[in-house]
Amino acid sequence: MRPLPLTLRCSLCLAIFATAGCGRKSTGQIAGELSAAQSPSVSTPIQSPGSSASPSRAQSLQTGQRPALDLSQLENSVRPAVIWITIFDSSGKLLRTETAFFVSGDGRFITTAHAIEGGINAVAKMADGRIYDVSGVLAASTTLDLAVLQADVKYVPFLTLNKNPNLETDRRVGVVGSGLAGTDGAPRNATILTPQPDRLEIAGPISSNSIGSPIVSEKGEVVGVVTSAGEKATVRPSTAVESLLGGIASDAKPRWPEVARAVVTPTPAPRPTPKPRLVYAPAPAFPSEVRSRPGSAWSGRFRLNFNARGNVTNIQVIQSTGNNVLDQSALSTLRQWKSAPGQEWAATIPVTFQSR
Repeated sequence: MRPLPLTLRCSLCLAIFATAGCGRKSTGQIAGELSAAQSPSVSTPIQSPGSSASPSRAQSLQTGQRPALDLSQLENSVRPAVIWITIFDSSGKLLRTETAFFVSGDGRFITTAHAIEGGINAVAKMADGRIYDVSGVLAASTTLDLAVLQADVKYVPFLTLNKNPNLETDRRVGVVGSGLAGTDGAPRNATILTPQPDRLEIAGPISSNSIGSPIVSEKGEVVGVVTSAGEKATVRPSTAVESLLGGIASDAKPRWPEVARAVVTPTPAPRPTPKPRLVYAPAPAFPSEVRSRPGSAWSGRFRLNFNARGNVTNIQVIQSTGNNVLDQSALSTLRQWKSAPGQEWAATIPVTFQSR
């Protein structure tokens, strides 16, 4: 066989070398890379045969964004301790309704300081229909916009405070509102952006119905309290709540600030009389004949007069629910309410019907 000319042999060598080089370059581009359509949370990167991703790359892909909290778990563990409080002035007029949550089994709960402004009476409403009288305020801070109140209860579910003051950035947390707040009260995920000693910045807007709601960790511990709504909502950290609770004296008695300010001169102490309190207060049932979309709500206010034996003697519709069937259901149930015997008294009761 005749030997190939020198120029042809050189051309073949260059062609073979270029082909081998292209093969190596193609392999290097595929190994350890993800396409734009793939999620950054995939645990195993796509690799070409014979290639492997570095340990740091694989670890980054495995972690990715922090996983969302289990909202169904928060629904079961946190929401039973979240309540709605309704505050009234001296004339029985409704001032405002806001979210709150219990922090002790004997009825201490947290809400905002602005919620109680001008109030001398309040009731706490649980999602299961139970209603409790609120004795008064134990502590309040206008700077932090937080207040600790006391409800007249024997035992209620409550939340514990997170003891770690160092909350990391991008930590996933949950916002849990009252079951009486409709869709605004449903548990939802949030992210801590910039934790600071006196406030937390949360990603995403917070609705006005969520003011007073707890911000909780994956364990259901309170890491903060919503004190203002909007795109840049204010959230006070659990350390602020703990500081407020720690300042309450062991013998402190709950009272309403507006009542205390109304006392101009000392008066002789009257003979002690039992404070009016409800002993039987079932929630009105939602009539089956009322048709509505899930999540619809009707609210009204009814004034009840009790005699010294604790029976309801008169009911006045202060504000109708707007539906006659619902009003009648409320009136029928409220007539059954009982208070502790001792004295005649009256109370204005808010009633909310929620379709499910």
